[in-house]
Amino acid sequence: MIKRILSIAGRPGLYRLVNQGKNMLIVESLTTGKRTPAYSHDKVVSLGDISIYTNEGDVPLYDVFESIKEQEQGKSVDVKAMTDQEVREAFRKVLPEFDDDRVYTNDIRKVYAWYNQLIAAGVEKFKDDEIAEDEAAEAAEKADAAE
Repeated sequence: MIKRILSIAGRPGLYRLVNQGKNMLIVESLTTGKRTPAYSHDKVVSLGDISIYTNEGDVPLYDVFESIKEQEQGKSVDVKAMTDQEVREAFRKVLPEFDDDRVYTNDIRKVYAWYNQLIAAGVEKFKDDEIAEDEAAEAAEKADAAE
């Protein structure tokens, strides 16, 4: 599911990938439901490809969304009312090991905004079955290599 949710630079909100055409993607706004094309010159990023810097490596965005969902019991988060310090402290509860130097407050606000949009659009599950299967296969390969 999360791999089909896109962020398009210069456009507000998140989009669901509907179809692919020649040199373009057909996307649907999560908030309005309006379908529009996204062309090859648009900077399009799948939320499944984004990760957050930590002191030990990177954490995929879908894991961060799952942590926020657990922390907030599936409710949206009002970060607009929070100061920068409060936003960072709230995010530290979600992802304690995030890298203070490389993760900016605006990035954290964007993560919370995306989370709120996904919750409002009725997205309940952030981790795809496909992703879970890939992670299980990777873990099995590492276990075999260690033996």
